[in-house]
Amino acid sequence: MQFYIKPIGIIKSPYKSQPECPTQGRLSEESFTIEILPEFEDGLKDIETCTHLILLYWLDKARRDMLIAIPPHDKREHGVFATRSPHRPNPIGFAVVELIERKGRELIVKRLDVVDGTPVIDIKPYSSAIDCVENAKIGWFEEVNKE
Repeated sequence: MQFYIKPIGIIKSPYKSQPECPTQGRLSEESFTIEILPEFEDGLKDIETCTHLILLYWLDKARRDMLIAIPPHDKREHGVFATRSPHRPNPIGFAVVELIERKGRELIVKRLDVVDGTPVIDIKPYSSAIDCVENAKIGWFEEVNKE
């Protein structure tokens, strides 16, 4: 089976290396520019009516051979699929970002934690009515934060 993901754009970030990035994008007040490639510009029609977006991106500098991760919130090992580690078989990043402004093919957003030059693979509108799951939990994370 062949499988191919074509980037639709690139992220311009103030962070030049992974250690500069916050552990969660929601902790960042920095502005980021998502530059959409010209052939995908028509797909941005009406995006400025959205306050928040789901951004999917390819963590091109991540390792792809990791199945065990030690998250920054817990010093114990967990399976990579139980964590948000960037190092995973298919390093797809996910963030809910705040859309500040659209300038043609560029989207100015906040609440992101990626390195400059990260490829964008998709954008979807975020809706708290559709996407929010109340009381969702990560068991090990809840356990660590009780202490």
